[in-house]
Amino acid sequence: MRVMLIAKATEDTENNVPPTPEAFAAMDRFTEELVAAGILVAGAGLKPTSESKRITFDGSDRFVTDGPFAEAREVIAGFSIWEVKDMDEAVAWAKRAPNLTAGRSEVEIRPFLEAPDLAELLTPEELAMPRDGERGRLGVA
Repeated sequence: MRVMLIAKATEDTENNVPPTPEAFAAMDRFTEELVAAGILVAGAGLKPTSESKRITFDGSDRFVTDGPFAEAREVIAGFSIWEVKDMDEAVAWAKRAPNLTAGRSEVEIRPFLEAPDLAELLTPEELAMPRDGERGRLGVA
């Protein structure tokens, strides 16, 4: 099962306040544990929304909004993609993650849509495709 761990923005992340050297080292150690366990697929931190743009889709119209965006708790500060056996394993690993800020922070764990979830939209050939093989027309592995 693939999941995305979404780190929610905080006032510190939106103000581009870096983590302390100790917190950064703790995250490096945690990342090494994830790699050694075969859990980590990918991950990255994101710059603050002051350097971002949003595209709003309304039918055929597109509207661009420059950051920063209000409500830091609604913004993503970083992500990682994990391969786990189930949601319980994802939660157990997430609870071990260090807090990179001095105060409260939050992460969300969301499972990926996988080919069986989209069975009505995929051909039998795409459904039978191996996970680590060529991706189908919807980019689903």
